Amino acid sequence: MWPVLLLSIILMGIVFALMAIRVLLQKNGKFPNTHIGGNKALNSQGIYCATTQDKLARKEAFKIKPLSFDGEYDSQTTSC
Repeated sequence: MWPVLLLSIILMGIVFALMAIRVLLQKNGKFPNTHIGGNKALNSQGIYCATTQDKLARKEAFKIKPLSFDGEYDSQTTSC
């Protein structure tokens, strides 16, 4: 049992190191943003995350106007 556990820990360490090579070697390197909301190509086609698409569909279906309280606050928030 111990050899299998040790081997799996070593393999997990190697996998994490390989995933981080780009981040470690590049100056100001970052992991890529894989969220739909951060993908400009999908956003330009009108594809957003599920939360944003739901808000847009509800607004279109019910023609809801944003609530405002004496002009101080705005109910519109950014999602995702």
